Amino acid sequence: MGVNVLNIHESAENYLEAILALGERGPVRSVDVAQHLGFSKPSVSRAMSLLREGGFVVMDTGGFLTLTGEGLEIAQRIYERHLLLTRWLVHLGVSEKTASEDACRIEHDLSVESFDALRDHINRDLGVI
Repeated sequence: MGVNVLNIHESAENYLEAILALGERGPVRSVDVAQHLGFSKPSVSRAMSLLREGGFVVMDTGGFLTLTGEGLEIAQRIYERHLLLTRWLVHLGVSEKTASEDACRIEHDLSVESFDALRDHINRDLGVI
């Protein structure tokens, strides 16, 4: 059962991160999230309903999604992890595509303590970011 909870949590983080990233380009609808993540529209619609119920996302009458304060906080944390890990892996010689895919897997499971130590190391010792 713990694995399912983790997957739901990771999935929610991915949706929130996608809304944040897409929102940098303009207004976001569920269909945009579906295209961005490569998921079906019904799957994304159900996920958005759960995220709205959880208080992470609001949808206006035009169908546009906005992150709540809590949703934004989670999305920014995951997005920061994604960007830093991707840049670090690229710095190590990993291709951009593989680095981004690997960062997406790592970003959800890394503890705050380990991420903070890794970020400090990268910033201080490697000057990557």
